[in-house]
Amino acid sequence: MITDAPTPESALSAPPPPADLYAVPRRSGMLATAGLLATTAVWGSTFLVVKDAIVSVPVLDFLGLRFAVACVAMLAVRPRALAALGRSGWRHGVLLGLVLAGGYTAQTFGLQTASASVSGFITGLFVVFTPLIGAVVLRRRVPPTVWVAVVLATVGLGLIALHGLSIGRGELLTVGGAFFFALHIVGLGEWSHRHDAYALAVVQIGTVAAVSLLLALAGDTEHGRHTLTLPPDTAGWAAVGVTALLGTAAGFFLQTWSQARMPATRAAVVLTMEPVFAGVTGVLAGETLAVRGWIGAALVLAAMYAVELGPRRQR
Repeated sequence: MITDAPTPESALSAPPPPADLYAVPRRSGMLATAGLLATTAVWGSTFLVVKDAIVSVPVLDFLGLRFAVACVAMLAVRPRALAALGRSGWRHGVLLGLVLAGGYTAQTFGLQTASASVSGFITGLFVVFTPLIGAVVLRRRVPPTVWVAVVLATVGLGLIALHGLSIGRGELLTVGGAFFFALHIVGLGEWSHRHDAYALAVVQIGTVAAVSLLLALAGDTEHGRHTLTLPPDTAGWAAVGVTALLGTAAGFFLQTWSQARMPATRAAVVLTMEPVFAGVTGVLAGETLAVRGWIGAALVLAAMYAVELGPRRQR
């Protein structure tokens, strides 16, 4: 599945991977890091928006609307984006989309019984799963510096989000969601350089939209309804628009583009900045962040330095 040869059209639209994935060109690596940081900033800043929106709209309905609007918007900008994707591009995009949908679905149902703080910490464990999947499935050697960064990021996430832990159905589902997110990061790192980033993002987003809408409708039939629950007011539709255009369309395009230019494990560590941005956004909105939260944010930043800037400085 991961050995498909790149299609001719994709070879023209994305750079080939370097022989050593941890030795990418400096300028390309820094741009990729900046792209992922921008993505985590958007995702972290929209956390409060999503939290308010799902009060009046069921989670799967909201996700279906969000990803569907994002897919339509991206196709409106580039109507022929999918024309040259090729069969392997479609296959990779759908597979990545199914994995991403699995992550969102498991995380969402886990939130029914797990607290938000515990869910946030467990989801952040994709930073641990990513190098393990890469080492076991892809036989990739993970440098010691990256393992140090993984430990720092994990401890930092725990200080930010964890306030006691109980293991139950919700927590186990959230662990499954973190595994799916890590699998998505690894798959994206393996395939994104073979295809046009924009087209691959459209297919992923469209797949998540289709899965979410189908699950939402399936859930509705149990209660005798066959229609989606739409946002009841302007604020709800604004939440759909913001998360669809910025958090989904722009966010997943930047992630796909960036991961074509950096290894998956490094991307996972950079993506742990999302809860840091979420915490900063919460503070700006009037929430309080304890000292341990600021220490956790510093550890995540240290992990980013270790995995991204440290090896370059040594070279």
